[in-house]
Amino acid sequence: MGWAEVVDLELVLAVDVSGSIDSEEANLQRQGYAAAITNPLVVNAIEGGPTGRIALTYIEWADGTHQETIVEWQRVDSLGSAQAFAAALAKPPSINARRTAIGEAVLFAAAKFDGNGFDGVRRVIDVSGDGPNNSGQPVDQARDAVVSRGITINGLPVINDRRNEFGLQSMADLDRYYAECVVGGPGAFYVVANSFDDFADAILRKMLLEIAGRPPEPRLWYAASTEPMDCAVGERRHREHFGN
Repeated sequence: MGWAEVVDLELVLAVDVSGSIDSEEANLQRQGYAAAITNPLVVNAIEGGPTGRIALTYIEWADGTHQETIVEWQRVDSLGSAQAFAAALAKPPSINARRTAIGEAVLFAAAKFDGNGFDGVRRVIDVSGDGPNNSGQPVDQARDAVVSRGITINGLPVINDRRNEFGLQSMADLDRYYAECVVGGPGAFYVVANSFDDFADAILRKMLLEIAGRPPEPRLWYAASTEPMDCAVGERRHREHFGN
């Protein structure tokens, strides 16, 4: 095994570009992450950590066959390195798959930690999306497999009240779905974006919490239900709407 650089955090940014997200929303996501990583609060938080550096990579995902690494692992330890990472997000995103495979995305993201040249005190996958899993590996099974490796999965559900381009209504309790079916591991949490217009602010809050290594205040969590969430609800909704 070769030498690996110690960092405070290895963070995979795993971003949904499935068919429910149009080109404008996909661009808002890229811009939101670029703005967050170069925000002085985030840069100061990174520099103030025990080693003063984190490792960061950015992937986009859609269905079970579409996971693309947009920016490979980079050390971020200063405003300059943060700006270099943000600059790599400047090209337009591509969307070429309709369905949503969160389970496959987190499995792909977990594999990114292997042999990446960094040794993080914490390893975190930050997965964002606007709908439930409806393709590929069951999301709760994938989550459990990833968490068993000591990796934390945090979530950023994007909630809105519109129908997607296929006529399927957005999932109103997506925050609860993320809480019960997606996030997991030491200190796992999620932060809600109430529309794509709120995305940049939600990313900033979330990255600050991730870099600091502490969960958010309870006010960011949904009101717990007495009934367990059906983690296959996305697959069921897809069958009922499309008939397959």
